[in-house]
Amino acid sequence: MIRLPWNLLEAVAGSRNPRPGGRRGGVRPAGTTWYRLGKPAPQEIRPARPGAGPREFAACGTGCGSPQVMASRGQGDMAAPREAEIRKAVQTYYGQVLKKSADLQTSACVTAARLVPKHIREALRNVHEEVSSRYYGCGLVIPECLENCWILDLGSGSGRDCYVLSQLVGETGHVTGIDMTESQVEVAKKYIEYHMEKYGFQTPNVTFLHGYLENLEETGIKNESYDIVISNCVINLVPNKQAVLQEAYQVLKHGGELYFSDVYANLELPEEIRTHRILWGECLGGALYWKDLAVLAQKIGFCTPRLVTANLITVQNKELERVIGDCRFVSATFRLFKLPKTGPAERCQVIYNGGITGHEKELIFDANFTFKEGEIVEVDEETAAILKNSRFAQNFLIRPIGEKLPACSVSSALGSKGIITDPFKLAGESDDVKPRCSSDVAGGCCP
Repeated sequence: MIRLPWNLLEAVAGSRNPRPGGRRGGVRPAGTTWYRLGKPAPQEIRPARPGAGPREFAACGTGCGSPQVMASRGQGDMAAPREAEIRKAVQTYYGQVLKKSADLQTSACVTAARLVPKHIREALRNVHEEVSSRYYGCGLVIPECLENCWILDLGSGSGRDCYVLSQLVGETGHVTGIDMTESQVEVAKKYIEYHMEKYGFQTPNVTFLHGYLENLEETGIKNESYDIVISNCVINLVPNKQAVLQEAYQVLKHGGELYFSDVYANLELPEEIRTHRILWGECLGGALYWKDLAVLAQKIGFCTPRLVTANLITVQNKELERVIGDCRFVSATFRLFKLPKTGPAERCQVIYNGGITGHEKELIFDANFTFKEGEIVEVDEETAAILKNSRFAQNFLIRPIGEKLPACSVSSALGSKGIITDPFKLAGESDDVKPRCSSDVAGGCCP
């Protein structure tokens, strides 16, 4: 997580609520907690001093590091700055104030920790130093089985993840990054030739676009043109979450996947949290009630959300704890598939053939299904449909229950736990729910 100096928000608010005598400041709306410490700086935006504490205002971006998310956020009430104003302020901060990731005042790791496969660590080391240093994210959102895929990164920032993905998809694949801050997009574009030469690619397989998540068509992105869409801690800060999910659905091919990490709440957030400026920037004020994700997914046409990882988020501030009350938050990764409209699905037995880079012996598909090479696993109708119609089909032998598979013991991927859909339950069952960071992941925390 990235922290913006509090005087940035004070400057934005003050620009439309001038005090008598010419001093700029804000008018505290009734029922809204307002932290106003120190004098505002309307003409200049400076990073908060180390240890500044309550003068900081946290903002998320590409994986909690791209200005795309802050720019799009707004609840349409008095407590939140107008969308255009916050967009301009955040563009200035990320485009002009921050020069490298070391300028960040904190590094909060809120995504669930998973071991980074060797091939991804190697791809990270190939990314240019400036691209990595200008990346303000908190981890990686990289699914499996990427060779030859076309991938769209929502909120790509300086392009670090795009360059990792461009190496993993290979020269016949393609990666597109979209971000709202032109200076970040320019940094990403600057090193296209560098990375293509390093990878030995004759033709560039990566493109960077300046635009907004709610209107991908405006940037020239065509419907049904991508195999995978990824996003890291972005959707929770977009006011119209359904619009972003709908856009992702539209640009995905049939059998495609939206693989994303985001922040969720254990209940519908009360107004005091939704309009709280600091919680708004800390990626908590706009968190979706976790059960609502399934409702939105069904409405748009996605399959049931598949929970992959989950980690509890802790708040170590007494005042914020008072505001939050009984609300709890979790950072969770889900995968949503877009399947073709076919006939009735059926339960199946499947065998993972191996062969997926970095997951040759075992594929942890989600929190409920783990497939070991050569082992027969019984799966439900929807899981069978996903494996049949997605990019994973080439790595599985799939037969309806009743048809004979090679002689082998049959196992249930679910074990005795049953289906887990609640990210809070998964986070609570983890052996270690505390965030862990790895030095192998340059410029951010563990995925």
